[in-house]
Amino acid sequence: MSLVFDITFLYMFLFILSLNIVLCIEIEIKDFHPQERDALLLIRDSLNSSSINLHRNWTGPPCIENNLSIWFGIACSNWHVVHITIQGVNLSGYLPSTFLQNITFLRQIDFRNNALFGLLPNLTGLVFLEEVKLSFNHFSGSIPLEYVELYNLDILELQENYLDGEIPPFDQPSLISFNVSYNHLVGKIPETSLLQRFPKSSFDDNSDLCGKPLDKSCSAESPAPLPFAIAPTSSMETNKTRIHVWIIALIAVVAALCIFLMIIAFLFCKRKARGNEERINDSARYVFGAWAKKMVSIVGNSEDSEKLGQLEFSNKKFQVFDMDDLLRASAEVLGGGDFGVTYKATLETGNVVAVKRLGYMNDLSKKEFIQQMQLLGEIKHENVAEIISFFHSEDQKLVIYELVSDGTLSELLHEGRGIGRIPLDWTTRLAIIKDIAKGLDFLHQFLSSHKVPHANLKSSNVLIHQDNQGYHSKLTDYGFLPLLSSSMKNAEKLSISKSPEFVKRKKLTHKTDVYCFGIIMLEIITGKIPGHILGNEVEETSNDLSDWVRTVVNNDWSTDIFDLEILAEKDGHDAMLNLTEIALECTDMMPEKRPKMSLVLKRIEEIEQMMKDNE
Repeated sequence: MSLVFDITFLYMFLFILSLNIVLCIEIEIKDFHPQERDALLLIRDSLNSSSINLHRNWTGPPCIENNLSIWFGIACSNWHVVHITIQGVNLSGYLPSTFLQNITFLRQIDFRNNALFGLLPNLTGLVFLEEVKLSFNHFSGSIPLEYVELYNLDILELQENYLDGEIPPFDQPSLISFNVSYNHLVGKIPETSLLQRFPKSSFDDNSDLCGKPLDKSCSAESPAPLPFAIAPTSSMETNKTRIHVWIIALIAVVAALCIFLMIIAFLFCKRKARGNEERINDSARYVFGAWAKKMVSIVGNSEDSEKLGQLEFSNKKFQVFDMDDLLRASAEVLGGGDFGVTYKATLETGNVVAVKRLGYMNDLSKKEFIQQMQLLGEIKHENVAEIISFFHSEDQKLVIYELVSDGTLSELLHEGRGIGRIPLDWTTRLAIIKDIAKGLDFLHQFLSSHKVPHANLKSSNVLIHQDNQGYHSKLTDYGFLPLLSSSMKNAEKLSISKSPEFVKRKKLTHKTDVYCFGIIMLEIITGKIPGHILGNEVEETSNDLSDWVRTVVNNDWSTDIFDLEILAEKDGHDAMLNLTEIALECTDMMPEKRPKMSLVLKRIEEIEQMMKDNE
């Protein structure tokens, strides 16, 4: 009896002990830095994205191990959130003003290339913060003065927003990268030793900003008017004095009004005499507001045609328009990509075009730019977005495309996942794969002299158009590699930088495009976003999608790779597996083992025909 009691007591003791351990673990996970999780949930509930579902991804604790997070865009260290990096995923909405206050160990915040609006976030007290990247958004208001108190700040990127007010007197010794260009900032650039070290490009395109290093001096401030020193001796003298003051003020107002009207008349005559080029200068800068400011910066004298530039038309089937027409267009931002911001511009004639404002190319000569754009303008193919026109000036380079109206492949695959979404069936996915292959094969033939004909092939650069016959695809952002510097530094912004040959040897060939095409095929088949399979930290290597598929296939779990939206279409499983095999060949680590695009297209067409024959 005693033995039974002892055993029973022992079991109860072990059960209670294990229960306490489990409860302790759960409490630790649940309550470990809960204020950081609550702060991130404020972001999640305030923002929307067409590329990533934060409500589905940001669940559970942000840090599941000492230095690991499975939350998209989040990195951890010592169980604390240290990086928030969510760039280029079409985030829209506003950032809550004080949401970062409880993420005290934050070192990096990166929301570049989105559509965020409202005021810049409050960063007070974030003493460990090293990088703040908020460029290419729609932030407005002034730059908070407390940013000058971020003594560990290395990088501050605020360009391409709608910020106004004056620049705070930044003077942190740690700050090595600073950019506030393309905003609405005013006043004199503070003469701190730090700000004077940055180049002119860090401050460009703020029309009311002056001082060094800009080539615009600040006008001397007018001395304050001396007050009238009148000492009335009686009420009558006081009244007379007041009358005299009013008469003087009235005369001054009338004189100022006359001078103002004379100036207006003079400017009107001068503007009319200068014609179309002067209209561009005045209208672009002052009448059409932010759209013109983001599009074209007219530098120097507008009579200098070399600086002003002209639209060059490469496709005669589109109605010809000029810069004046373009700047009068209503416009909206479609998104920020690797080469710059793209706008949808609706001309007064009703025509709609896509306008890309190129970055990273200001050191390019006009001759080089025009030669390359003329070559790209000759490309005519049903699966390649056509270039209508282009523009070159000293500071600005624009490419005007036909508008492909129904979004991107990335949006079609990943937007709105969950209840209410219309599944993308396998037949449609196969047709899209074929369209991309046809467009890429054509580019490889037409631009055969290019080291990498497309060089930035990814799902967000595949444009989608839908009609009564289904979905059609067109490639965009192609052919720009020769316009980048030969140092390959800017090539790191492109999808080709994720290829094994670039990561290891900075070597590029036509087969690098084939690798990128293979990744897109796997994205369409699996429904997964490249770079996000194993968490945010693997984005540096980016072949995690192909590695994951190889692992699954090698373990004979073949159908586990299929997107749930097409898993039920069992008649298409053979075609899906055949295409997966082609995709894995395209993403082989050795470029020489990858097939040519012409062979890839042929095999895809054979698979499509087999599906039709089996119907």
